[in-house]
Amino acid sequence: MLERIGFVGTGRMGANMARRLKECGYPVTALYDINAKSALDLAKELGAIACSSLADVTAAADVIFTVVTDDKAMSAIYGGKKDNLLMGAGGKVFINCATLSPDVHVQVEKLAARVRAASLEACMASSIPQARAGTLYLMLGGRSEVFERVKPILTRLASEGQTMRYLGGAGRAAQVKALVNMVMNINTAALAEGLGLGHALGLDLTTLREVFSQTGANSRVLQTDGEDMQNRDHACFFSAAHAAKDSGIALRLAQAQKLDLPLAAATYRQYQRMVAAGLGDLDKSGVAELTFKGRGPKAAKKPPAKKPAKPAKPAKPARAAKPAKKGGKGKRR
Repeated sequence: MLERIGFVGTGRMGANMARRLKECGYPVTALYDINAKSALDLAKELGAIACSSLADVTAAADVIFTVVTDDKAMSAIYGGKKDNLLMGAGGKVFINCATLSPDVHVQVEKLAARVRAASLEACMASSIPQARAGTLYLMLGGRSEVFERVKPILTRLASEGQTMRYLGGAGRAAQVKALVNMVMNINTAALAEGLGLGHALGLDLTTLREVFSQTGANSRVLQTDGEDMQNRDHACFFSAAHAAKDSGIALRLAQAQKLDLPLAAATYRQYQRMVAAGLGDLDKSGVAELTFKGRGPKAAKKPPAKKPAKPAKPAKPARAAKPAKKGGKGKRR
């Protein structure tokens, strides 16, 4: 019998992953989002329950995916005092898909183990269309036996297993994902500068992009973002705010290793400028608004040439309540 699936976070990524698993025959039974309407609309579509609490999601599912925004949100869903996913969670598996600080994934695994549950990080290097089509690239971290248990589910999200990598214990996948996004963000900012300078020189940008694609300037980002930068089409697939967050995670990892990463730091500052200027909801390609002459908001001023402040460390989740003793009623508190 197929395991029941729950989702916490029913934005565009979570919703399309849920649709994909439903199409593959999995019973998607429970949904939750801080935007209650989002969960309710998807529940009507999939024949699921829109839960009013996190504990209710755990009660109604065997495997729960979480797709949340950041470390703070992750801490809230696992460590909330009045309501959290670990209430009555014995035997359940949690698959956490957000890009977070690696230490948060390690802490969540420990909290889950205390209540006889399991967790796995499944960091995604893809976007909305891939979530819907089941062709996500997944980087996986956690205990190998947990990975093996949920592998059949994950294969339906990752090109039947062709686009997923198991990378080791808790935190490892998050480390790799931070580096993936760090390099992607640097490439995006560099492309924006190249096209911005080409525009200032009066070059034909379509021709310039073609030359880039046939030389050492080629990149995946050129394929996904180059035309959008040229046309100022910044419909959001991966937001500037998320780019800033993820570059900050990578810089924090570098600081812990006493490494100086000037390109990553400069890219972080660019995306922070976008957030400060109210452009954080644009796609990351919107960084071109800071590099093309005649573009960008007046609020996007050049930052002072000083070392950026260290990104804030994530708050540790509060300890979950201890599981009920064997033979008890297991009532949630």
